[in-house]
Amino acid sequence: MGNDGGSIPKRVELVKEATRKPTTTEVRETQREQQAHLWTTCPLSHKPLTRPIVSDSGGNLYNKDAILQYLLPSEDSGINKEDCDRLLSGRVKSLKDVVEVAFRPDPSVQNGEPERFVCPMTGKQLGPAVKAVYIVPCGHAFSLEAVKEMKSNDCAECSSSYEPKDVIPILTIAEDDAQHLRTRIQDLMANGLTHSLKKFGGTKKRKAHDKLEKHPKQDTSNDLAAAPTTSADKSRSSTPQSHPTGSRSSNGIKNAATASLTAKVLREEEDRAKRRKMMGENETLKSLFSQSDAKKPQKDTNFMTRGYSIPANGKR
Repeated sequence: MGNDGGSIPKRVELVKEATRKPTTTEVRETQREQQAHLWTTCPLSHKPLTRPIVSDSGGNLYNKDAILQYLLPSEDSGINKEDCDRLLSGRVKSLKDVVEVAFRPDPSVQNGEPERFVCPMTGKQLGPAVKAVYIVPCGHAFSLEAVKEMKSNDCAECSSSYEPKDVIPILTIAEDDAQHLRTRIQDLMANGLTHSLKKFGGTKKRKAHDKLEKHPKQDTSNDLAAAPTTSADKSRSSTPQSHPTGSRSSNGIKNAATASLTAKVLREEEDRAKRRKMMGENETLKSLFSQSDAKKPQKDTNFMTRGYSIPANGKR
């Protein structure tokens, strides 16, 4: 190229501004926009967030009907299961893994406007500007400021008692809160509890089923152990019986499949031994692999005849 009157631009001429990291103010504005979207839209169904609203162990908000559609079988569900699995990350496996949040609606909202919620104690609007929490298991939502002002660990709405670790921040962005929620759900799972402080389903049924399975086996084993040996059994055990080789070695194996496999392996070993014996008696094979010829120094050999003895009359 060349002789066209053009020029080759440099990087400095093309890139006028160097890449820079966003400032703290820009990061906060982006996070506030994301929170405002999550306060008004269900991330599963992408529909406006309307009551009844549920929350998982991470403090995220969903429409309850969207969670029910997610828990339905794939052919009956009307949402994309793969996207929901990626979003939920295994936090919701049943309705026991969510808590219905009891929000107090804002009375100033007019018809046609999206729902807004307020703290029942302070009257502040819950959203990105005010840090909100809810209590497990009752689900009543307050501002964090109001919960800190409570003198006792009793809900101000229903007077139900709770523990400080069961105060769940809603749509938190702080790393300390996220770590607290992860530690809490790990401790609950270790104790066999879900996010709603309910036990995992089916534990009692499994224990009862295991007991029903164990007791009949123990009774039958005791009956067999206590049964006296008859004279026919003694005579049968005293008389010697002839067994083939395979069944003789697998006589002590109680599992029928294992015993048959052992007998098959033994038969294969016997066949290999017979073939080795036949090969040892074959004169032709002996002449090819004789030890006396291997000890003799081989002369006049090349890569074609190396390893084999050539008769004297066969040389030219």
